[in-house]
Order: sequence, then structure tokens, then C-alpha cells
Amino acid sequence: MIAPSILSADFAHLADEADAVKGADWLHVDVMDAHFVPNLTLGLPIVESLLKATTIPLDCHLMIENPDRWAPPYAEAGAYNVTFHAEATDNPVAVARDIRAAGAKAGLSIKPNTPLDPYLEILREFDTLLVMSVEPGFGGQKFMPQVLDKARRVRNLVDSGELTLLVEIDGGINMDTVEAAAEAGVDCFVAGSAVYGADDPSAAVEKLRSRARHSSPHLAI
Repeated sequence: MIAPSILSADFAHLADEADAVKGADWLHVDVMDAHFVPNLTLGLPIVESLLKATTIPLDCHLMIENPDRWAPPYAEAGAYNVTFHAEATDNPVAVARDIRAAGAKAGLSIKPNTPLDPYLEILREFDTLLVMSVEPGFGGQKFMPQVLDKARRVRNLVDSGELTLLVEIDGGINMDTVEAAAEAGVDCFVAGSAVYGADDPSAAVEKLRSRARHSSPHLAI
């Protein structure tokens, strides 16, 4: 699965930018509040407008404080998947249940330096684990390969039947890094500049998908 990140798109023409990648599996929307991360991007009103402009399922990544309050409205608006950060709440299970009750899939994200172990027991409450392969907040950063150990561990749990969820990765994914991520067992690849910086974003999506499938044929890409 390929999820182009509109963080790298032209914010003045988001409907056109969504249409440019209509072959994508998800459209990744980075919501930042300038508190949990230093950057400020877009919020719920833009997501609501984008939902009217595209049929691609929206994958909302909330890099915000207080997801307990702010995550469910994105699900209520119609986002397909709503992911929040483990580091932003003391009760991630409650947030996940509220998101699911509001009609969306629930995702948990962890920063590169956040250990996986404290969250292994609660992953059954989630539909997606989003492994950050850069520090969250800005696009265009260099891929951090050391986080792939987290993806491998969760992939092993999924393959053994202990968990049922998708492994997603976000940060520095391009034609050079997507294969290593796929080999580690990632299901969904968030790509920003590798897609929207290409001359043909739609073709870039297909190339990324092909490379990922070639590296991990057992995954449903």
C-alpha cells in the first residue's frame, strides 16, 4: 500500500494534488499543532474539505497534543484511519476505542527513539502501527534504518497470528529506501517528496508499489 503525504503537496491546490495520485491506496494527511511538534500544518476543516474532493481513503496522522479530545472528530468527519502518537496521551487504548466508536480505524504511532516494548500488549486494540523513520514535524528528512527492527518485530507477531494490524512507515521513504522497509515487513509506505516531487506523481506511486512488492511478495501491496 502506498500513501502519498500531502505535506509535500501544494496546499493551495489540494484537490488537484489528491487527483494527481488517484491510484494511491491511502492519502496521508499530517496534522500538526506546533506544540507536540514544532511545525503547524492543517486541521479538521481542511480535512473535511478534502474528504469532499477525493475518494481516496484519508489516513490522518495526528502529531498533536491531547488526542483524547481531538482524534475522534477526525473519525466522525469520515477519515478512514486516524493515527495518534503514543507519546501524546496517558491512555492510548481509550483513544483508540473512541476513534473506532466514531467509525474509523485506529492507528498508534511511535517516534524513532520511543521503545516498542511498552506498547506491545496494547497493539491488539489498534488497526495500524505507524513507525516513524524520521523525527516527526517536517518532510524531506533522511530515513533512519534503525527503526526497521520495530517493524520486523511487529511483522513477526502478525505472521504468527498474535496480532492483526497493518505496519505502516513514515519518513524518508523513496525509491532507495522502500525496498528495505518492505523487506522488514512493512505493509503501508508513506511517501511525500518521492511522490509529489516527481514529474509524474501517479507514476511515482506505481514505481514505489512495484519496488515494495518485488522486495516482499508475501505482502498485499
